[in-house]
Amino acid sequence: MLKSVDVLLVALSSPIQIGIYEDKKLIETLQSNQRSSDILPLLFESIFEKYHVQNLFYANGPGSFMAIKIAYIFLKSISILKNIPLFATDAFYFNNNQPIKAIGKLYFVKVSSEIKTQKLESVPQMEFALLDVLDPHEFSKIATPLYSIGAV
Repeated sequence: MLKSVDVLLVALSSPIQIGIYEDKKLIETLQSNQRSSDILPLLFESIFEKYHVQNLFYANGPGSFMAIKIAYIFLKSISILKNIPLFATDAFYFNNNQPIKAIGKLYFVKVSSEIKTQKLESVPQMEFALLDVLDPHEFSKIATPLYSIGAV
């Protein structure tokens, strides 16, 4: 019998990170520097061979819009085909609310619950990190990408 787990995908920048959670605790991490369109099918094939996936979670932006779109379409397809609930939260949850590079000197910042762009001269190094403990209450059933962010 396969172990029941939740899967969290952070595919906003390189490396792509996938966390496998049992009873909300991180038990396995997968990473790849390959393009998400190439590697996600292979990574998830190995996950489904090894585990029974109960829920899918992901970071729905901001970040690379192409990566976000690919992640969403891929996970939404799995959600529909395998009847697995899909949940999302914004990228700031995975980087301690640090600014996220947009273009040039523009960065995405989160003030209260609003995400906007801001010109910054100096920005600390930012990395996305998987959580040791998954808190489903921080995620929404509205899993569409954050397209409402203004053009940069």
